Amino acid sequence: MRDDQLLRYSRHILLSDIGIEGQERIQNSRVLIIGAGGLGSPAAMYLACAGVGHLTVVDDDTVDLTNLQRQIAHRTESIGQSKVQSLRQTLNALNPEVEVTAIQGRADAASLAAWILQSDVVLDCCDNFATRQAVNAACVQHRKPLVSGAAIQFDGQISVYDVRNDDAPCYACLFPPDAGFEEARCATMGVFAPLVGIIGSMQAAEALKLISGAGEALAGRLLLLDGRRMGWSEIRMPRNHQCPVCKTRT
Repeated sequence: MRDDQLLRYSRHILLSDIGIEGQERIQNSRVLIIGAGGLGSPAAMYLACAGVGHLTVVDDDTVDLTNLQRQIAHRTESIGQSKVQSLRQTLNALNPEVEVTAIQGRADAASLAAWILQSDVVLDCCDNFATRQAVNAACVQHRKPLVSGAAIQFDGQISVYDVRNDDAPCYACLFPPDAGFEEARCATMGVFAPLVGIIGSMQAAEALKLISGAGEALAGRLLLLDGRRMGWSEIRMPRNHQCPVCKTRT
């Protein structure tokens, strides 16, 4: 590690749970982020500042004026630009050493397989149920840890689905793909701006813990945030051995 890197990441290196070895693991890691909006913005920004070696960000949307209330990676002058390109500019300004691959497109099954195979950790920062299920299925297939977050109105949630552990649940164990959940979108229901920052930052924290080996990951636990009273609830999540997505996992 160069002298300037020792200085840039010194506050991580000072942590006994991370140290130089943990920071080097962070710098050698590859992270995939699905979604460059409210959750993906703070998640990607913290990961870039922490020195993640390669960030791949996927989103098919462009920046709109209504995004700027909460999607902190984007600027007024970014309106009309693709979100992934806008986010890449922000990340490059924060830490030019981080390699950023910006993919403007939807995350389909074929593309996900290729992206996830090249990644150490996957962050689900999207806003629709079908994509969440596709990301989870690909993570199960390729045994990659998934950090999933969601936020709507004043309610947020986050968990880690680490299928490298045979006892750990996947996303579909808790939210079955055939359950018919009603889509809840910010465009119709609204969202409290700082809420996505809280959940997205926590997604970055969980990803960094998984990469560096620091602390204990959130696997098997779902945290629910009530933003109105700023209170947390925790739900323990056992693996569903009849889950249609991960039941064939040994």
